[in-house]
Amino acid sequence: MTGGTMSDEYKASVTPSWLTPDPTAWSSSGDGFTDNATYSPLDSFPPVPPLLVNPWDILLCSSGTLIACENALVVLVIWQNPSLRAPMFLLIGSLALADLLAGLGLVLHFTLAYLLRSDSAQLLTVGLVVASFSASVFSLLAITIDRYLSLYYALTYNSERTAAFTYTMLVLLWGLSLCLGLLPVTGVNCLTEESTCSVVRPLTKNNVVVLSVSFLLLFGLMLQLYVQICKIVMRHAHQIALQHHFLSTSPHYVTTRKGVSTLAIILGTFAACWMPFTVYSLVADYTYPPLYTYATLVPATYNSVINPVIYAFRNQEIQQALWLVCCGCIPARVTHSARTPSHV
Repeated sequence: MTGGTMSDEYKASVTPSWLTPDPTAWSSSGDGFTDNATYSPLDSFPPVPPLLVNPWDILLCSSGTLIACENALVVLVIWQNPSLRAPMFLLIGSLALADLLAGLGLVLHFTLAYLLRSDSAQLLTVGLVVASFSASVFSLLAITIDRYLSLYYALTYNSERTAAFTYTMLVLLWGLSLCLGLLPVTGVNCLTEESTCSVVRPLTKNNVVVLSVSFLLLFGLMLQLYVQICKIVMRHAHQIALQHHFLSTSPHYVTTRKGVSTLAIILGTFAACWMPFTVYSLVADYTYPPLYTYATLVPATYNSVINPVIYAFRNQEIQQALWLVCCGCIPARVTHSARTPSHV
């Protein structure tokens, strides 16, 4: 058997990667496993075959599995507890549901891409991932808006008007996310014209640019709301300090302070996870090595891993419900601590 024939057999056994039509091109632009040179029978060592499964795809699938498991637990807790029906918990549930679907989308894409090798399955799973991550980003924006309203309209926040506004935000964010996810399925893809592909196949370059610019605008809006929240908190803290110093330990002040710190953590992790992929998507195209896309896309998925951890450990009500679901009891340190509104 000649070296060229051996290389062809190995190449036929490799399953497709979802970021490039060339399954062996993930590691570099032309080195390593993508080398198609022939080998002489006199060579001392036989050629090393390419990997049957892209390890980056395995990493994405593993990340999706972890995301799905974590957020499924949060969704289950909110669904089974009637006490967790306030607007803030509905938004947390929306975020958890979006991340859950994103995790399932990553797992389904890995499974179908390596089993069916179908363009239709690829379009459906990529559309699910786009819609889910879009809903996750929009849910974070909705949570930021909810925190701002709860501080700016503190006296009227717990009203039917707030609940109606929350439901409106949920309908809008999920409707827009569904529209974004349906774009690849309805024909906005690069399967018929490879030159229009972005760094994530089969999304077009224009599609990814729109998503990236939208992300930057949403992050800018979230940052502006966060600055306004900080100003409100500082003003409240100053007013309290002028009245009585001991009121700085009141439940309202403690809740506000923890809410701002939690929001800062969310925004910080959000930017650290998504900003590299967003910037790379704007400057790169399908000719760039897929390795760079994977290296920026994998950290972006970690935002969905971090979100439920923040809510489980920093939110009093959800933390108690998690203990009940997992262990059937509530530890004394949780029971005896002061019950306060959401710290999100």
